[in-house]
Amino acid sequence: MASLKEVKSRITSVISTQQITKAMRMVAASKLRRSQEKMQQIRPYARKLNTIVSNLTASIGSDNDNDWYATKRTENKILVVVITSDRGLCGAFNSTVLKAAVKLVQEKYPTQFNKGNVTILPFGKRSMEYFSKRKYVCQDSYWGIFGQMTFENVSKAGNYIIDTFKQGGFDKVEIVYNEFKNVATQVLKIDQFLPLAVEASSVSNAPDYIFEPNAEELLAGLIPQLLNVQLYRSVLESNAAEHAARMTAMDKASENAGELLKELKLLYNRSRQAAITKEILEIVGGAEALKSA
Repeated sequence: MASLKEVKSRITSVISTQQITKAMRMVAASKLRRSQEKMQQIRPYARKLNTIVSNLTASIGSDNDNDWYATKRTENKILVVVITSDRGLCGAFNSTVLKAAVKLVQEKYPTQFNKGNVTILPFGKRSMEYFSKRKYVCQDSYWGIFGQMTFENVSKAGNYIIDTFKQGGFDKVEIVYNEFKNVATQVLKIDQFLPLAVEASSVSNAPDYIFEPNAEELLAGLIPQLLNVQLYRSVLESNAAEHAARMTAMDKASENAGELLKELKLLYNRSRQAAITKEILEIVGGAEALKSA
């Protein structure tokens, strides 16, 4: 059985750890509220902008000569945007995204990967570290996006993706990230970023618009805006999901520390009782020895 000093030291250590996990949970909860507000503000805007672009695209139909954003190409060069966090201690949040990204590349684009035509654009330190240590081509200019997570900074990465896609540097762009559902649940998402997919229902039900100046000019300005908003929304979703995952993980860690404390205190009391019993037996044994002397 462990000595009283050892058990007491472990109890002190667990109490200290529990205090840290509780503090981290409170910090994560505070950050979650702020990130959740931003995410809820961008969601309706992104949906409405997507509806407008879909209606415009559907109205133009095949008359649009500048539909670079929707034209399907032979998938020779692939870009996968992988959004993780900068820090750990958030359960399986990062590993879920990383495993999904690897599975996507291995199962969907093995030929392109073997030719070196799959590029990873990591958002977050964990993603950058993971793929840079393995045989992946990485675009490492934007991984620190969470340091200053503004629309302007995210748009820099978005504009790079858009410009490279337009120039033929990529034939398809996909995004892998965790979408925020609620505090306890994050949903893994793999979204096609480019080319944009126009739903058939949108084409068939397209209203008859009158455009001013014209639909092509409107789309030329709206498409980059839509893509940057969608990318920014994905980043905000991932950020909110990260804080929720960390809050849940720290809450569970605090509960586990509490359970461990109960076991250690029980062990401490048993060790203390055993020590007291041993001392009593020694005293009784000494008294009996004196009597018989």
